[in-house]
Amino acid sequence: MEHSRFVHLHCHTQYSLLDGANKVDALLERVKQLKQPAVAMTDHGNMFGAIEFYREAMRQGIKPIIGCEIYVAPASRFERKGVDKGNREYNNHLILLAMNLEGYRNLCKLVTAGYLEGFYYKPRVDKELLREHNRGLIALSACLQGEVAQALSAGQVEKAKSAAESYVAIFGERYYLEVQDNKLPQQEKVNRLILEIGKDLSIPVAATNDCHYGERDDAEAHDVLLCVQTGKTVQEENRLKMETDELFVKSAEQMKKGFDYCPEAVERTLEIAERCNLELEFGNYHFPPF
Repeated sequence: MEHSRFVHLHCHTQYSLLDGANKVDALLERVKQLKQPAVAMTDHGNMFGAIEFYREAMRQGIKPIIGCEIYVAPASRFERKGVDKGNREYNNHLILLAMNLEGYRNLCKLVTAGYLEGFYYKPRVDKELLREHNRGLIALSACLQGEVAQALSAGQVEKAKSAAESYVAIFGERYYLEVQDNKLPQQEKVNRLILEIGKDLSIPVAATNDCHYGERDDAEAHDVLLCVQTGKTVQEENRLKMETDELFVKSAEQMKKGFDYCPEAVERTLEIAERCNLELEFGNYHFPPF
């Protein structure tokens, strides 16, 4: 079977609790329907569904890419403070993908440390931990809540460049800038600037879609899920809401159309998927060292 020329590298399942509306089996069925050769699971701050996802993907003949959308503290993970945004605080998002078993183990260490050492509203790591446990991992700059995108949204281009360079210093050629086609005006502005930074700093750019649900028609159900998360009703105006219905599992053709101004970003997802070759062994006991 001829595969399509795109792979989703930023996807949320039901294990992105009260946010992701993709059931693991349904996500994989959708990917299979679109003839995409691989797909990444990148849930928010956890790997609860990693083994279920791996086993089901292998059963369906799809390459599983285990990852996580982690939260990076703006300074030390021990400092109980986020990115100041007026009356709200955020942490910086970062996508990590396991290339191999070493990367999977490092991802497990990072996620665990986020809960045990850096938890502040969310499980957070910091760049010190990333420097210690980055081997075997690919990093993508994430959504509008990524460190680079947040700086660009604030009009701080030099700060964005500095952030990108800090991740290159950690991950080297395993770091990619990320652009998304969600039709949000702010995202479109940031996309153009990310492409410029990528060119200036020689950092490759990859296209993703931050998939939270399977098809466009599922956007309304996802909105209800967000209301459950925040204790609001859909009729309320002042609430968490995705101002787009574009966060679905798109076809390669839809992604190419959305990024007709940078087709190489779509094609690069295949390159990244080819770099990820995690093999997990089941059925044997693995004792910790004593």
